[in-house]
Amino acid sequence: MNILVVEDDRTIASGLTYSLEQEGFTTLLCHTAKDATAAIEQQLGTIDLCLFDLSLPDGSGYDLCALVKKKRDIPVIFLTAFDDEVNVVMGLDMGADDYITKPFRVRELLSRINSVLRRYQRQTQPKTVVELGDVHINTSDGKVHKAGTEILLTALEYRLLLIFANHLGQVLTRAQLLDRIWDVGGDFVNDNTLTVYIKRLREKLEDDPVRPELIKTVRGMGYKAGE
Repeated sequence: MNILVVEDDRTIASGLTYSLEQEGFTTLLCHTAKDATAAIEQQLGTIDLCLFDLSLPDGSGYDLCALVKKKRDIPVIFLTAFDDEVNVVMGLDMGADDYITKPFRVRELLSRINSVLRRYQRQTQPKTVVELGDVHINTSDGKVHKAGTEILLTALEYRLLLIFANHLGQVLTRAQLLDRIWDVGGDFVNDNTLTVYIKRLREKLEDDPVRPELIKTVRGMGYKAGE
């Protein structure tokens, strides 16, 4: 696995690349947005995951993330000194898969990297049955079962469930959910309607809709299904 590391603090960058290489990863290190842009343009096909510092002397990790996601669907994790909802949600809306706040333990970062890579590996392996807890979604016939009993869903409820099932363990913002439903379903869904559909899904699928375990609310950020 080859990781593109973009970090302007040379001390942090040196320690980070050393730790990653000790774990068996290869690294491509850039200290500026300019160098990172060149690396993305020329070597993106060889890169498996990106670690982007949000604040760079000549640009932003947001711009680099947008460039990567435009060209390839590979994981992006932000390194940020700002642990606030606005920065986190903005990054997730731009397609980032996770973030970690400085200072961080290397073990925690490695855990997040491995978690994101596992998610992508699951997504690239086509399945006819997707499992979310005791809920089984059969994508070949469009049927959903919970503990062996078929659950009847509307077209939009089913589409929303599929979005969650295809992004297990990933926080999805409301904007991301609305974009995906609009793009694929072809029906207009506003913010209030999304709230209603999530409520209906929970009522049909959760053991206790008041304390959901399958589709959880991540306060100030969005929703997450699975771990």
